[in-house]
Amino acid sequence: MSENKDPHVAQPATSVEDVKFVYDFTEGNKDLKDLLGGKGANLAEMANLGLPVPPGFTITTEACKTYLDSGEEPAALRDEVSAHLAALEAAMGKKLGQADNPLLVSVRSGAKFSMPGMMDTVLNIGLSDKSVQGLAKQAGDERFAWDSYRRLIQMFGKTVLGVEGELFEDALDAAKTAKKVAVDTELEAADLKKLVTRFKKIVKTEAGRDFPQDPREQMDLAIHAVFDSWNTDRAKLYRRQERIPGDLGTAVNICSMVFGNLGPDSGTGVAFTRDPASGHQGVYGDYLQNAQGEDVVAGIRNTVPLAELERIDKKSYDQLMQIMETLENHYKDLCDIEFTIERGQLWMLQTRVGKRTAGAAFRIATQLVDQGLIDEAEALQRVTGAQLAQLMFPRFDDQAKVKQVGRGIAASPGAAVGKAVFDSYTAVKWSRSGEKVILVRRETNPDDLDGMIAAEGILTSRGGKTSHAAVVARGMGKTCVCGAEELEVDTKRRRMTVPGGHVVEEGDLISIDGSSGKVYLGEVPVVPSPVVEYFEGRMHAGADDADELVEAVHRIMAFADRKRRLRVRANADNAEDALRARRFGAQGIGLCRTEHMFLGERREYVERLILADTDAEREESLKALLPLQKRDFVELFEAMDGLPVTIRLLDPPLHEFLPDITELSVRVALAESRKDPHENDLRLLQAVHRLHEQNPMLGLRGVRLGLVIPGLFTMQVRAIAEAVAERKNAKGDPRAEIMIPLVGTVQELEIVRDEAEQVIAEVIEQTGVELRLALGTMIELPRAALTAGQIAEAAEFFSFGTNDLTQTVWGFSRDDVEASFFTAYLEKGIFGVSPFETIDRDGVGSLVKSAVEAGRATRPDLKLGVCGEHGGDPESVHFFHEVGLDYVSCSPFRIPVARLEAGRAASSSAGSDHR
Repeated sequence: MSENKDPHVAQPATSVEDVKFVYDFTEGNKDLKDLLGGKGANLAEMANLGLPVPPGFTITTEACKTYLDSGEEPAALRDEVSAHLAALEAAMGKKLGQADNPLLVSVRSGAKFSMPGMMDTVLNIGLSDKSVQGLAKQAGDERFAWDSYRRLIQMFGKTVLGVEGELFEDALDAAKTAKKVAVDTELEAADLKKLVTRFKKIVKTEAGRDFPQDPREQMDLAIHAVFDSWNTDRAKLYRRQERIPGDLGTAVNICSMVFGNLGPDSGTGVAFTRDPASGHQGVYGDYLQNAQGEDVVAGIRNTVPLAELERIDKKSYDQLMQIMETLENHYKDLCDIEFTIERGQLWMLQTRVGKRTAGAAFRIATQLVDQGLIDEAEALQRVTGAQLAQLMFPRFDDQAKVKQVGRGIAASPGAAVGKAVFDSYTAVKWSRSGEKVILVRRETNPDDLDGMIAAEGILTSRGGKTSHAAVVARGMGKTCVCGAEELEVDTKRRRMTVPGGHVVEEGDLISIDGSSGKVYLGEVPVVPSPVVEYFEGRMHAGADDADELVEAVHRIMAFADRKRRLRVRANADNAEDALRARRFGAQGIGLCRTEHMFLGERREYVERLILADTDAEREESLKALLPLQKRDFVELFEAMDGLPVTIRLLDPPLHEFLPDITELSVRVALAESRKDPHENDLRLLQAVHRLHEQNPMLGLRGVRLGLVIPGLFTMQVRAIAEAVAERKNAKGDPRAEIMIPLVGTVQELEIVRDEAEQVIAEVIEQTGVELRLALGTMIELPRAALTAGQIAEAAEFFSFGTNDLTQTVWGFSRDDVEASFFTAYLEKGIFGVSPFETIDRDGVGSLVKSAVEAGRATRPDLKLGVCGEHGGDPESVHFFHEVGLDYVSCSPFRIPVARLEAGRAASSSAGSDHR
């Protein structure tokens, strides 16, 4: 090793022979999450800070990936593990699993990104029929030793050998019933010995083998089980939900055991440096005396608040508070901490940047700015558009008449209403049938993930803010109430009994408030979120009645607006939507779909146009439509005065304006049976048949309509030009842009452009008002993107229609494929996310990028935007920033999200990665 290399810092391998698969906790740091996983990297960081971390070592993600790819562990791994285990034994003065003075270790997963409860942990590796006696003698506590042994068999049986976990739980419940005690801590050593015997019989029966007595075999099998857990169904589902790549693998952490189940002066807990639900500073977390770590997370015993630790063990409490302050200042963020106290000695088992609710994310980001720990650019990386969208969801009406039946811990905010269901399978089944459901459990475990995703909210009768249900719900943005002890949940009989004896059966409506922890019978009405009221101007940041969440959102949005380069416009088709969009911060309209102006009572004018047999009839129909179109545009320009309004000429196939073919056929047949046929219905039916297309989305629509139906587009252009002239005469500042849809070749655009310019010139001459109307096109066909350089010669702007571009690039009909096979594609990993939800960077995105480059090469001042649904998708906004678009356009309610993400895109720094 060269002199300038620090032996305690992980170095990159220079050849296959140099690959190192195991690192001591003293060798890594928090920046090595790709290699050591989040848990291993942060254990190393805490060790570097001199915090009390039990000695141990980490097997890298590279070892996991090799194992998963080949089905075998790397050849060098066993020897490396043996060397590090020997060093650990020397440091501890004990041997793994030896009979008289056993070293015990935990084997825990640790991926780059936190996946709470999704992958496996095994504690107390090294215990056997012989070493349990040595542990009892070593600790001076026979009960503790047998309690640790039964825990090992239970975890190992479920995690490593695939035994159904409920078998162990049922046996434990039976032991408590026989002893007539309520909690496992009341079982004595003799009871636990019997339970160990029972657990070993369960393993033999269910796994077809004896529980292994060789401690090294236990450890090796546990390591392989952790590797394998990366590809369990629940882990894959969680990764899809959180958009975590599937090729990262997990590290494995081997840590010397410290014991929280040694009596009342021992315990285990989870702490947060700030409240993950609200963001408020204070003492937050859960503590459980005489317990091991999994007891807290599993929620099987109700914990006490962390503040109680000050009374129970003030020395450990004061030390923990000091460490929490150190970690928050070091990580400059909310930290989630796991710790164990072994007979008055505090040990740190994990820290990570903690998951938090949307409201907490915004509050904490501004708090850290005020404390000088981060700057505005970093604050923007601590929040997301998805979190902002959550804050815009409605909340329960405080004034409504309600029947409260319980109250638990407010674990993850929101207002959720649905039918009570008591297992994950039912939650998924009912949800797929269109039902809104609340998943009700005593406590959740990782196997409930399907149901948690499907449900509107989660309600448990056990557990606290650090239980599995709470942590996973916060990560997913799901409403959650935990630890509602007064509710008696009976999952086998599928019902819940509430105080007073009322029984909630499966299918009954309930409402849960994740902000207050309250549980209600029936459906509670909702009211708009204060964040929406703020965006609509009905609540002002800084005002006396504005809450701190609104103030935090206001500040973050101000940061984003100062940082962003992308402008944000709205998709709006009428003055009402335009005004709402403007209140939400829209800087113009990026898409006005004129076909929406032809619906309702105006449909008859389009029918007359379609049925016209002569030029005179067609011109009469267009003449009738002209003033209606003009009035719409005048109202739109008034609402968006001073801001650009991009108007798309008629795009969909004409048959969409005609009656349904089946309905019309029945109507005509009935009329004929009565010998009273309606001439107009007959003509309509003939027109429907004439216009019928096998694939109308690729047929007579867009620019093709304008070229085939004389006068259609020129009527629309005239209406726009006359509306602009009228607004100018009224001292307004209309800024119209005319967009020609579905262009595939520059010749199409040139013909329509020439006709449009002639109409505009006529309106200028007629009104005497100078008009300057930009003419551009939508890029929504692959050929348009591939010939963008040519098309730019005739276009002043491009707007990418990514909905149609995605359909035509993939060869998908969105209305058909999303219902037929998208679910299977997502489950099989073909899609990480639907390409209609987030832009496909490799396919559709590459066409957008090349079209931007070709268009600007031809016309450097070419204005570029996007008006598909991707314009409001957080990840897609970052892509559009990267490729150099000028603006994104989205629905009015997505505008704040797009503004925020545009700011985040502009301020993001290399290497920032906050989840």
